[in-house]
Amino acid sequence: MEAMAAEGEHAASETLRGLARHLNCLNEDNKATRKRALELIKRETVDKKLSSAVLQEVFSAILKPLLKCLSDPMERCRETAITTLTEFIRCVPKPEESLPYLMPCLAQRLGEKEILEPAEELRLSALEMLTLTVEVCGAKLAPYLDEMINILQRTIVDPFPDVKKESCKCTVIFAKSVPEHFHMQADSLVKPLMQTISHQHSRVRASVIEATGAVVLHGTGKNLDDVVFHLAQRLFDDSPQVRRAVTVVVGDWLLHLRDRYSYFHKLIPLLLSNIKDEIPEISLQAADLWRQVGAQWEKENENDIKDKLDFLVAPPSFYPPGVERPGLGCRELVVSNLSKLLPAITNDVTDWLVPTRVRTSQLLSVLLLHAEDHCTQHLQPLLAIFYRACTDSERNVVSNCLAAATLLGTFVPPEVFLKLLLDHVVTPSSSSHPWTPLMVLSAVLGGCPKPLLTPHLQQIADALAQPDVCQEYQQVMYLEQLLACVDVLLRQCESDCGSVSLQLLQVLVTVQSLSAEAQLSAEAVESMRCLCQVKGLISVIELYRQHMDRLLDWLSASVKTWSSYSPQRLQLHIIVTQSGPVIGEFVSKLMPLLHSCLQVDRDPEMKMSILTMLAKLLLDAGNTLDSKGHFRNESEKFLSDVLLPNLIWRAGRTAGAVRTAALSCLLALLHGGTMTPERLLCVEVNLTPRVLSALEEDSQTGRLLACRSLSTILRLVGSSLHPEALNKIYPELLKRLDDSSEEVRGAALKALGLWLSSLTEDYNPEHCAPHLQFLFQQLLLYLDDPDDSVQDQVLEVLKESSSVLPALLKKEVEAVRDKHRSPDRCDQLLRHISQTTAGLSRDAGGH
Repeated sequence: MEAMAAEGEHAASETLRGLARHLNCLNEDNKATRKRALELIKRETVDKKLSSAVLQEVFSAILKPLLKCLSDPMERCRETAITTLTEFIRCVPKPEESLPYLMPCLAQRLGEKEILEPAEELRLSALEMLTLTVEVCGAKLAPYLDEMINILQRTIVDPFPDVKKESCKCTVIFAKSVPEHFHMQADSLVKPLMQTISHQHSRVRASVIEATGAVVLHGTGKNLDDVVFHLAQRLFDDSPQVRRAVTVVVGDWLLHLRDRYSYFHKLIPLLLSNIKDEIPEISLQAADLWRQVGAQWEKENENDIKDKLDFLVAPPSFYPPGVERPGLGCRELVVSNLSKLLPAITNDVTDWLVPTRVRTSQLLSVLLLHAEDHCTQHLQPLLAIFYRACTDSERNVVSNCLAAATLLGTFVPPEVFLKLLLDHVVTPSSSSHPWTPLMVLSAVLGGCPKPLLTPHLQQIADALAQPDVCQEYQQVMYLEQLLACVDVLLRQCESDCGSVSLQLLQVLVTVQSLSAEAQLSAEAVESMRCLCQVKGLISVIELYRQHMDRLLDWLSASVKTWSSYSPQRLQLHIIVTQSGPVIGEFVSKLMPLLHSCLQVDRDPEMKMSILTMLAKLLLDAGNTLDSKGHFRNESEKFLSDVLLPNLIWRAGRTAGAVRTAALSCLLALLHGGTMTPERLLCVEVNLTPRVLSALEEDSQTGRLLACRSLSTILRLVGSSLHPEALNKIYPELLKRLDDSSEEVRGAALKALGLWLSSLTEDYNPEHCAPHLQFLFQQLLLYLDDPDDSVQDQVLEVLKESSSVLPALLKKEVEAVRDKHRSPDRCDQLLRHISQTTAGLSRDAGGH
């Protein structure tokens, strides 16, 4: 051994003797000389692969000259010096002997406010040398804590990205090397790390996060709050590498941080959020770390949870299928910290950044899956979170929160969540978003198991059918959610919904009546079909037949308060139009309701709406109101008590519109076949004057309907009318021949033709000659009308009347023939009269 030591000393002496001149050259002014000297020193020492003992002795001798070269003005000299020093540190057996000189020098070059090394590549090389020093010296660097911290504080914020990364790497190694001392100044590195954590290079961000993990783990933990905020932002980083770094660091803290129990509520959300990461590797890694955290917590708290461990049973009944139940430790960790987590979630779910809101909404499902039935004690704040999230413009936020609400329905007993939810449905806290409780209710019901939900069907259906719930709002979103609640009940409870089919039908009728969207109405009709299926009915008509009696009672209960804004009138429209022939079976209940809402003093717009609806039904009375022949027994009373009072003239445009609607309904009644001639004759004496009065309506439509109604009356009972009644009709019709509307003139002429055809033997032409003479004279005036079509219509009417008093008509025609602009039609009429007279004479002669 002594011989080997002596040999080493000799080799070292020889090497140093050979280096003496080169070392002297390092002080020369000529930079080429200094450069060449450094290259030769490197060649004669580290490049020669000398023994470690020789290198150690040589290194001790030339360390100071080499360190002095770190300040050389020439960049190449500094580079060679750093390279040579690095190789010496790597090869010598006792690199720590260089620390008293090396560390102050590096601190001067890299740790001052103004970094002296201008070349970024050399700063990187110097930092790599420092990292190597930390690796090989380890705990022996403890006395140089101040120098290390000063250097790292500056280099972490260095403009060169590679220097930042190397600084973070050095920080991690140093923290692990001197843990007993590092904590004293670890906090001073937090600020520069947080300044760099949002660097544009993803690798820099990942390195900073890793370094932050080591600093916090081996530090005091005082700055964890600030660090957690920045790490939370990195959860939304576009780089998977960065998100993976967050996962690893947070998992490490949860497992090894000394004061981790105090920070569980801050760290758990960071790790659980990454369980939902879009990259499977990150998601799986987060889940694995979380399992480790839970298992460690179980072990550390074994005595406190001994009973739960001893009686660890299968998952709760109706546990979500296909979902792995978290371990006991994981569940207990969430349960014990949930009250601290919810305020932060409440805040973040309305954050202005969409990624924050999306991640927060994803986290909710994970937390509720862990909390299970312990959600019950946090039901109020959870519902508030759901209500807020449901108003979000980002669809992912809404869908994630509704998925969490579904879990709430799985774990919380329905008697508990219904007590709160139904109150919120009846009296929403937000007037601008009243549909949020309904949206949450449908999701919660969707998660509630059928055996638990069925006993509460009546309570839910009664709440949904309340007027304050199903009739209060007309927003499309509100109606969609109302429909969603019905659909989820039908889906969850199926045949059990038969017991509440009336309430569900009321809701579906209301949705259709209030909806302005065709798609939504179609969906409500489809839900009706589903309701029929669960009840075993073949059609919607059968559903109405089963409930029509109570539906009409439901409407009748409020009929005295109806107005144009009342949803009940729209509900009535849906019921009577969709029920088809069924409504004809319940005419006795329908008629009092119609009589009430069509009284003269009721809301005009409401009356117009109902009269228009009735007109459509009466046109197809055989398949609707009169399907069982019951309505015709009521038709006379309906006409006298409902329609006629609404035909009485009253001032105002609105009153005129009501009369027009009543005329439309009257015409439909007369055309529909339910008003027989016998019944019509019973009311004709009151009806005809009202219709004649309507011929003077300001509304063209009203006058047209009046003319058509008179035509129908004459067609049905004209031949049965007394001559005096007939003589009151034609003068009013003649007035309409001067109407501004060609359509009204045509209808009036048609009515006059029917009037003439209604003249029977009871109408004595000789006795009534003055009436006929006046009628002929007036019609002949219009035979010379400027409108050819009017002339043709008048000609046809006069031809029809030629059999009444042909001699009188011929006399009147001859008297005006030469006064007409063209005698053609008069000649046609005279020829027709002659032919008619000749025919009558032949018939009389033959007889």
